[in-house]
Amino acid sequence: MKIHEYQAKKLFSDYGIPVERHILCNTPDEAVKAYNQLGNGKVAVKAQVLTGGRGKAGGVKLAGNAGEALQYAESILGMTIKDYPVTRVIVSEAVDIQAEYYISFVIDRNSRSVVLMMSAEGGMDIEEVAHRAPEKIFHFRIDPFVGIPDYLARRYAFTLFGNLSQVNQLAGIIQNMYRLFIEKDASLVEINPLVLTREGLLAAIDAKMTFDDNALYRQPRVLSLSEPTEAEKIEIDAKKNGFSYVHIGGEIGCMVNGAGLAMATMDMIKLYGGDPANFLDIGGSSNPEKVIEAMKLLLKDPKVKVVLINIFGGITRCDDVAYGLLKAFEQINSDIPVIVRLTGTNEKEGRNLLRNTRFKVAETMGEATLMAVDLSHKQ
Repeated sequence: MKIHEYQAKKLFSDYGIPVERHILCNTPDEAVKAYNQLGNGKVAVKAQVLTGGRGKAGGVKLAGNAGEALQYAESILGMTIKDYPVTRVIVSEAVDIQAEYYISFVIDRNSRSVVLMMSAEGGMDIEEVAHRAPEKIFHFRIDPFVGIPDYLARRYAFTLFGNLSQVNQLAGIIQNMYRLFIEKDASLVEINPLVLTREGLLAAIDAKMTFDDNALYRQPRVLSLSEPTEAEKIEIDAKKNGFSYVHIGGEIGCMVNGAGLAMATMDMIKLYGGDPANFLDIGGSSNPEKVIEAMKLLLKDPKVKVVLINIFGGITRCDDVAYGLLKAFEQINSDIPVIVRLTGTNEKEGRNLLRNTRFKVAETMGEATLMAVDLSHKQ
């Protein structure tokens, strides 16, 4: 789950991480009021959308007077950035920047630990820095049993600064970011850029946070900030129905029982030149109603041209899946081709139920996948 910059900055402030003064605005007139409230100096008008690349898309502008604040707010509030419509901006006081830095906490699955990343190359895509000059990015693995005591925080801070005042400031920011990361079940806490002002102070003038969806049940405050996209709403509804569903965006809808088989099915689709539309694991239930709901879920995606159903009958009985499919299409009006591969418990019974119906029946995974990819190219 992602949150907006202004929401992340509120959490930063709560945890003692310094941020610049800023005001959330929903209209251009509110942006003018915010400009006046911040003291009539230079301000930054920044789009609030749940994606990166705002600056490159024209979603961040520096205004020197109320007229410019109004003009930029009007143009930004009418924008769409990477399919996200801009409905809010923040007006932030401009900061006299001497230098910019990058700092973040992320989960590193290879080392199975939280990693602190820092770089003196802030204010740009960290991926670009990693590609161009990887030696400029510092990585520190955090031992969960040790955390970040004062001596470690200062050691990390000395990699970016030699001035003791700035080292102490950064050490405090590092400790507070780590506490925020752990206590809020975050998967990313990022400041880019962390700026050093002409007065020698450090401040986060941008803030980014994402959270572990599986931990949101114990983070009610974080969950209240959620603004799911239409695709994410579908994933949430799927979870409520007992499915594991991830939208991918291809043309072949997949209904599979078991996560491993679902991954293998998507891999085989790609191998044969197709594009999977989703990951959908219906689990081990034999309930026909579950098959009905899964099929309705797949057909909500307008890009789906073909549906591939790949069932290995263990706990799930193939004849129950077949019965659920027949029942589902009594309620669904669709001419989308559906290929079904059933193997395992009651596979013969299941295939017999589907013969001479609208479904195309396959006996092997390879045969079913080839049929699906071929049909997706013809639709």
